[in-house]
Amino acid sequence: MNPVKIKSPATIANLVCGFDVLGLALNEPQDLMEVTLSEKPGIRIQHNDIYNLPTVPEQNVAGVALLELMQELDNAVGFDIIIEKHIKPGSGLGSSAASAAGVVVAANHLLGNIFSKEDLVRFAMAGEKLASGVKHADNISPCIYGGITLIRSIFPLDIIALPAPPMYVSVVHPQIEVKTSDAREILRKEVLLKDAIKQWGNIAGLVAGFMQNDYGLISRSLEDVIIEPVRSMLIPGFDEVKKRSMDAGALGGGIAGSGPSIFMLCKEENAAKKIEAIMKDIYNNMALAYHTYVTTINNKGITISQEL
Repeated sequence: MNPVKIKSPATIANLVCGFDVLGLALNEPQDLMEVTLSEKPGIRIQHNDIYNLPTVPEQNVAGVALLELMQELDNAVGFDIIIEKHIKPGSGLGSSAASAAGVVVAANHLLGNIFSKEDLVRFAMAGEKLASGVKHADNISPCIYGGITLIRSIFPLDIIALPAPPMYVSVVHPQIEVKTSDAREILRKEVLLKDAIKQWGNIAGLVAGFMQNDYGLISRSLEDVIIEPVRSMLIPGFDEVKKRSMDAGALGGGIAGSGPSIFMLCKEENAAKKIEAIMKDIYNNMALAYHTYVTTINNKGITISQEL
């Protein structure tokens, strides 16, 4: 049977104030995957990358997501999967989501698109639970839907695709690892009511800013008083990156997912490139290896083709 080839984008979860409820898809980087429907039952996974990830389906985020999908099939079928990761695991850029979402979108295509996007999110969330211990959809949803998404509810799933004005995204990935499970473990279990009220206002303001193409409101709303003050301590150089980026004209930004990547949103490309130079300068001075990207919002999500 002919394989289907896909590109599965990196994503940024939380968008500063929207912990577990907001996320956006990026045009760079993207994972490459090839999935083939087989008459031979079972899942066979091959990795063509340097990360030495598990190939046993029950231990692989793509495998677990696909097993979730296969439970709802009447006929016993199998899948052969080749994964070439360009989104480094542990980067905070939705590496596990790209694998889990990518494989279920590809499988659904091969099966004749019998499942809805919400179904695919539900299947892929099983991969996120394997990766982080929690079923969350803030990376999965934009990966599948494209653009910016709001997850109003997980149980039951209620996903809203949000419009947004054009924006550029500057990202720096310091070459350290912050595991999502560890980053969740350090969070406070209770928050002050005054902090919760401020956070709710910022989330509502950010959504309204996206919908109204209001860059000023977007900028004012990119504030996190609950998660970022704790998690930022795990990321060397975070405070300097954020301050200098804001001084250079960024709309705002913060930790990408659970980190260690840091992102900044900009209205203009030249500002985004200026901020990338600032990010490079900071980590060069720290003698800490890093990768940077200047990219835009990916409004398509996962793309399918026979040839990449």
